[in-house]
Amino acid sequence: MGNGVQGGNLQENNKTVIWRPHEEKYRTSEWYTGSGQITTADEGLSFEVTAVYQLKSEVKVIKDIFAISNDTLGNIYRPRGRCIAVVDQTVAQLYGEKIEGYFQAQEISLELMVVRAWESDKTPETVHRILGFLGKDGCDVSRNEPVLVIGGGVLSDVAGLACALQHRRTPYIMIGTTIIAAIDAGPSPRTCTNGTQFKNSIGVYHPPVLTLVDRQFFATLDMGHIRNGMAEIIKMAVTDDKELFELLEEYGQELIKTRFATMDASEDLAKIADLIIYKALYAYMKHEGTNMFETYQDRPHAYGHTWSPRFEPAVKLMHGHAVTIGMAFGATLSKELGWLSEQECQRIINLSSKLGLSVYHPVLEDTTIMIEGQKNMRRKRGDGGLWAPLPTTIGVCDYAQEVEPDLLNQAVIAHKEYCSQLPNQGAGEQMYLRDLGLE
Repeated sequence: MGNGVQGGNLQENNKTVIWRPHEEKYRTSEWYTGSGQITTADEGLSFEVTAVYQLKSEVKVIKDIFAISNDTLGNIYRPRGRCIAVVDQTVAQLYGEKIEGYFQAQEISLELMVVRAWESDKTPETVHRILGFLGKDGCDVSRNEPVLVIGGGVLSDVAGLACALQHRRTPYIMIGTTIIAAIDAGPSPRTCTNGTQFKNSIGVYHPPVLTLVDRQFFATLDMGHIRNGMAEIIKMAVTDDKELFELLEEYGQELIKTRFATMDASEDLAKIADLIIYKALYAYMKHEGTNMFETYQDRPHAYGHTWSPRFEPAVKLMHGHAVTIGMAFGATLSKELGWLSEQECQRIINLSSKLGLSVYHPVLEDTTIMIEGQKNMRRKRGDGGLWAPLPTTIGVCDYAQEVEPDLLNQAVIAHKEYCSQLPNQGAGEQMYLRDLGLE
């Protein structure tokens, strides 16, 4: 009979017990592992515990995930005898028969919850409804049973949070059906709901154990959502990958027109689409994945997300448009700081504008909202500073620890002046949330 300390190594000389991973038979879940140590103090009745939690989060670009011949999901769920899935309402309408047909052909029982996942549904109430489905009164999901989540960015956030809360850590597999979900919100460890007047403020870190990206889902997306998702790709191109930026300059408009090479597109464009998706994913997870719990603030993927979490809900912008406004303003701010050349600043702004994304909104002139946004972000980022990512050249960024009000206002004036020369003074196409009654 074990005593629970097998694998430990007591070091009498420094009063430290080092715990190594236990035998495999004691693992709670195949998806996670960990270790730690306990150290006694030199004096007094006290000790310190340090623990390390280890996880793996795999990302795959894949084609036609629900083709009967594709065994990716079948091999995962067949040994378990069932698949518990949370599916976006629109996805269920468009692909429900194909999803159900796949699991029938694989002889796997499917227990499915359909969830409306508009931005207005990104609330604790939606998380609680999903928890009801996963819990004892629903499917009674096991702590080692990966829930399948199929949908866009809102669903990835709320369903991921529900999985984090169920059994304190239930694994899930993410299939993002929008561009934002596929290359940003889907593989991200940050699960969340919205708080009052500040986006994504309530949540935990809990990444999917597997993210599957199949751009065939983009064929049925509204053009506005294709454009919306481009913002997150631009973000990584500007801050981390110059080659990706140049690909977007050359192929961005064609990819929007063809819904990422899913309609009336050549094989060459399809290969470019896969390459762009892969490069965006790799650049994002290179930083987000290796800084899984946001313990450091050198985070390029926060570019465009410093002021936007405050002004996005205030004026009901689509997320991608709010981000590109933040990125474009950030480029101008970087130019005002002397970090970025005027030519590269204009290239960044012009790319977003050319793709129909917003680069300016009058909300930037609301000093109260902008300064409130900075105050909120300092708290979110640990009171060590604002740490706003700003490009220093295309493909490289640095971090502004603080932005004083005078500099902020100076940058807003300069940004407004440049954007006034652009089509629609920098406003984008389909920039507002439709589910809130705006156009």
